Amino acid sequence: MSRPTVADAPGVMRTEGWADYALLDSGDGRKLERYGPYTVIRPEPQCLWTPKRPQLWDKADAVFDPTDEEDAGRWRFKGQPQQAWRLAWRDVKFLGRFTAFRHLAFFPEQAANWAFLDEKVRAAGQPKVLNLFGYTGVASLAMAAAGAQVTHVDASKKAVAMARENAELSGLADRPIRWIVEDARRYVQREVRRGSKYDGIILDPPKYGRGPDGQVWRLFEDLPELARLCGELLSQDASFLILNAYAERISGAALSGLLSEVLKGRGGRIEWGELALMEEGADRAIGMSFYARWSR
Repeated sequence: MSRPTVADAPGVMRTEGWADYALLDSGDGRKLERYGPYTVIRPEPQCLWTPKRPQLWDKADAVFDPTDEEDAGRWRFKGQPQQAWRLAWRDVKFLGRFTAFRHLAFFPEQAANWAFLDEKVRAAGQPKVLNLFGYTGVASLAMAAAGAQVTHVDASKKAVAMARENAELSGLADRPIRWIVEDARRYVQREVRRGSKYDGIILDPPKYGRGPDGQVWRLFEDLPELARLCGELLSQDASFLILNAYAERISGAALSGLLSEVLKGRGGRIEWGELALMEEGADRAIGMSFYARWSR
């Protein structure tokens, strides 16, 4: 079988708002979002334009003020919001939280990937899937709700505990989900040695991170090896591999080139480009991350 066919041009996977989330407005280096009952202002330097709905901004329940340190800062609240509150996407229920790193315990732009995963899993029946750097588990739960046998791996014990809490909230705690607190690279190396196989893999690494035993992860240095090992873990009948990255210096084209190399001989198709949030009632989009996605 030949190398996968690579799309000639980048695509934009657009996430529209849903009942519990909306990008209400953006501009002047910030974005105004709704998470369930709360409206939130967070920094977004690429919003170079002017807000269209300025009357909404003063009513925000929470504002994240960044510091010079990347992703760090402090929340300011109007009133006393809950520490955690219920949200949902389709059949998956999860908790929103004001974290110390400006996000709210999930990444709403990933809803475009959740929809893709739901479709792929339902078409495959009961595939065995692997979610690396799985964080609080919304993607894992979307796949479990669709019928997958899921292995969820994250180096953070706290993140995996939140993912398990979200599974309870969703009524999915009895589904075949393995929750593993471990360095993703170490886990994948061991699975390759065991000869394990998966029918689909999600690889959503941070730019920089640390494993539970102090292992250091650096995206540009460590991603090629991990992607190659993930290629070895795919079963003969595997149907997808999603690679997502938030680093500013990466591109969808670079990710597609990596997947094309590690999946040579598998056929299928690689799509690549940008993951974007669509603003409510406007034609503006905020590019949030880059992706390459192989599917059969």
